[in-house]
Amino acid sequence: MAFDHFMAIYNPLQYASILNSPRIGVIGLGLTVRSVRLLLPLPILLKNLSFCRSHVLAHSFCLHPNLLQLPCADIKVNSMYGLFVVLATVGLDLLSIILPCVMIIKTVLSIASKEERLKNLNTCVSHICAVLIYYIPMIGLSMVYRFGKTASPLIHVLMANIYLLVPPVLNPIIYSVKTKRIHRGIHKLLTPRRH
Repeated sequence: MAFDHFMAIYNPLQYASILNSPRIGVIGLGLTVRSVRLLLPLPILLKNLSFCRSHVLAHSFCLHPNLLQLPCADIKVNSMYGLFVVLATVGLDLLSIILPCVMIIKTVLSIASKEERLKNLNTCVSHICAVLIYYIPMIGLSMVYRFGKTASPLIHVLMANIYLLVPPVLNPIIYSVKTKRIHRGIHKLLTPRRH
């Protein structure tokens, strides 16, 4: 999305020819291949472990760090690779968002109108907020499992549920709060009525 907005700001007249359907398909395919290449080793590494403890997970979804608590074997390789996946994903995604945002800021600063500058910079803020509400719980959950072994199991469940529920709830709010109709609706809701 950051690249899409950069192209719309930097070169609006050629936007449709640059971001055509085949190119968007290639970008989507590249992201899919990256995800598969990063995540495919995780179940392969888990398959080689022997599980002797309870087979009950602590969450409503399958979480790699939670699975690593069940084997009796050495899980150091699995744990290190899981941490690598989290850091590599966060690093690549942040780079692919920050770089277009920096280019948007550079392009926007050359625009004469103050209103246009604020509108375009607001787009970067929305992207950064959307990324942060996704990655902060993910990193927090990963760190709690790796370094919070003595923490209450309730903390693990709470962090997992925050990771699962907060991003999809806040994402539409972040992107829709700028809409004028929503602004008017909130203003109407919060403004006392005169009789």
